[in-house]
Amino acid sequence: MSLRRAACLSLLIVIALASTVRAGTVGREQDIVDLKLGQRVLVDDGTCPAGQVKEVRGAKMTDKGIAQTSSCVPRHGPKSK
Repeated sequence: MSLRRAACLSLLIVIALASTVRAGTVGREQDIVDLKLGQRVLVDDGTCPAGQVKEVRGAKMTDKGIAQTSSCVPRHGPKSK
């Protein structure tokens, strides 16, 4: 019974880690593949003002797939000079 619990716990940890890996920053919008509904991806392509980064979201379902929207959001993380 404990081996079964350990296997389930390991599977949950792997799933959690895999989902956090996908939420990252890419260099170009073309690098985004398989965007899911509600998923947010940060794109650091230099199109937003200083201190901001572009956020691309899977906004709504259409007949052709997921429609994307984008906007500039504040950049989080360590500040540079």
